[in-house]
Amino acid sequence: MQALSADMARAAFADCPEWALDLERGSAHRRFIFDDFAQAFGFMAQMALVSEAMNHHPEWFNVYNRVDVTLSTHDAGGLSQRDADWAALADAAYGAPRT
Repeated sequence: MQALSADMARAAFADCPEWALDLERGSAHRRFIFDDFAQAFGFMAQMALVSEAMNHHPEWFNVYNRVDVTLSTHDAGGLSQRDADWAALADAAYGAPRT
C-alpha cells in the first residue's frame, strides 16, 4: 500500500467534498450528524461491516447523534486510495434513507 501524494489525495477525495484533508498529517476527517443515537449507532454498525470486508478500519468517535471519523492508512504512512474508497462508501451510507 502506497501513500497518495497531495495532488493524488485531492483527486481521490474530489467526490467526497465533506471530508477535510489534512495533508501534513496524512489524514481525512468528517463529522456525520444523525437524528439520534440509534441512527448514529446503526451507521457505525453498517460501516463496521464495510471496514471488516475492506480490512480497513477508521478511527472514530461517537457521542449521541454524532460520529467523527478520521481516516489514514497506517501501513502507507498517510492517505491511500483505500481511505478515499472508505469515505465514498460512508458518504453513500449516510445519504441512504435512515429509519
